[in-house]
Amino acid sequence: MRCEARCGIPVAIVGLLLATSMGLAQEDSVKPGINDNFKNPDVSYYVNLFEGEDRAIFKRRNEIIDVLQLEKGTDVADIGAGTGFFSRMMAHKVGRRGTVYAVDIAENFIEHIAELSKKEGLKNIKAIVCSERSVDLPENSIDVAFICDVYHHFEFPFDSMASLHKAMRPGGRLVIVDFERVKGVSRDWTLGHVRCGKGTVTDEVRDSGFDLVEEIDLDMSEQWVRVFRKRG
Repeated sequence: MRCEARCGIPVAIVGLLLATSMGLAQEDSVKPGINDNFKNPDVSYYVNLFEGEDRAIFKRRNEIIDVLQLEKGTDVADIGAGTGFFSRMMAHKVGRRGTVYAVDIAENFIEHIAELSKKEGLKNIKAIVCSERSVDLPENSIDVAFICDVYHHFEFPFDSMASLHKAMRPGGRLVIVDFERVKGVSRDWTLGHVRCGKGTVTDEVRDSGFDLVEEIDLDMSEQWVRVFRKRG
């Protein structure tokens, strides 16, 4: 792990990260209660919310999937899979030789994804209930990770990213989509709900062992898309 002057992370936090990586300490919650709505979510409500054509993410879903650069045989993780529409799209891209890990903290969502996958004959989807501190994936199990409108829901971002780093193979590709958070520009909902902006997210991801590769412009007014690669 490195900490350069540009990252702006206090030494105390770096010490906590090092201790956490050695199993000596656990990260404190950055926003307690951020995931209360997902302890027992109404799946039908969220299907309508997440998969509505007026939602920019759903409208741009094909372009977003293209950013992942999935090929037949790729092993990919949809972190915070929600209702699973991206997971199912990924399953068709990676084919029988690939695996899609649909990961979420909400058991209701995971049951929904598992049921739909069975109905649609998508045998390459593994639906996994994770914890709030870990993505709970095997070490060196994935080539690509996708975090869409979910990073700001990481209550323990450094713990979660450490577990993701372990799960990714060397040189693995990480794509993050999240909300722009700019005072005086972003909606009040965004300013109140989203913990931090693009710069802070990027610094946290860098200090979790990933390098920024590029930013993709998909012409979404509220979201940004950045591609990272596992360092080393």
